[in-house]
Amino acid sequence: MKAIAEKELYEKAAETMTLAYAPFSKFQVGAALLAKDGRVFTGVNVENSSFGGTICAERTAFVKAISEGCKEFTAIAIASSGGKAWPCGICRQFMQEFCSDDFQIITGDDADSLVVSTMKEMLPEGFKL
Repeated sequence: MKAIAEKELYEKAAETMTLAYAPFSKFQVGAALLAKDGRVFTGVNVENSSFGGTICAERTAFVKAISEGCKEFTAIAIASSGGKAWPCGICRQFMQEFCSDDFQIITGDDADSLVVSTMKEMLPEGFKL
């Protein structure tokens, strides 16, 4: 990764996690998305009583970045109130749209026990037009 360490990115996700809106699941998630230009975009999960309206932290971070003109990314760190938090299927496909095979997904139980995977490992046969 460039400019920012995995641990630092994870810590930013963990700090952001406290802003999650999770009144139903009580499962707070924070994400910190690293753009190729060095900017970091954060996101949290936002639940809704119409469960289909819920959005995950990963997609929140991507939508913020894309809405600000950023479309090239190197890594995302995900922290949750329940320990390791891997992206759900919808998030994996959403990330596939904007990320290369070597894009890094970082999670862990805490900043000292991180696990790193790549987009290719997370979604080996991801759909792209």
